[in-house]
Amino acid sequence: MKNTSFLILTLIFFLSAKAYPFEYGYTSEGFKYVKHKHNESSYQHAWCSAQNGIEEYENKDFTRVDCLTSTHAVEFDFSNKWAESIGQALHYQYMTGKKAKVILILEDPQKEIVYFNRVKNLSNIYNFDVEYVTPKILCIKDDGTCSYNDCKCNRKKQNLQFK
Repeated sequence: MKNTSFLILTLIFFLSAKAYPFEYGYTSEGFKYVKHKHNESSYQHAWCSAQNGIEEYENKDFTRVDCLTSTHAVEFDFSNKWAESIGQALHYQYMTGKKAKVILILEDPQKEIVYFNRVKNLSNIYNFDVEYVTPKILCIKDDGTCSYNDCKCNRKKQNLQFK
C-alpha cells in the first residue's frame, strides 16, 4: 500500500511539473516571476510594425494600448498572463471603440497552446479576436538574440561592449 501511494504521488508530482511549462526566477525580495528570453515589447514592436499600428497608444484614462491598428485595440501578453490580457483588451475596446484583440506570446507553442485555447474559447463567447505569436516573429539570430537592441536578449552583448 505504501509503495502504491508513493508511486501515485511521484507520478502526480512529475505530471504536474510538466503541465506548467514556465521557468521561474526570484527577486532579491523573494518574489517569484516567470522568466522570458525576450521582452514583450520586442514581440509587440515586430507585430505592430508589420500592421502599421500605433504602439503604446495612450487612452483618455492614461492606460496604454500595446498596439492600435485601424480596426483593433491589441493587448500583448505572455501565455502565463492569459486571463489578464482579456480584461485589458476589453477595456481598450471600451476606451477606443475598436474591436479588442489579444495576442498571446507562446515561447514554446506545443506546451503553451492550452492557454491560447482558453482565450480562443472565451473570445467566441465575448466577441473579441485572438491570435498568437512565437519567437519566429523576432527573426532570432544564431547567437539567440533578436534585432531589437532594447530587448533583454541583447543585454549581455551590450554589457560586454561597455567593459
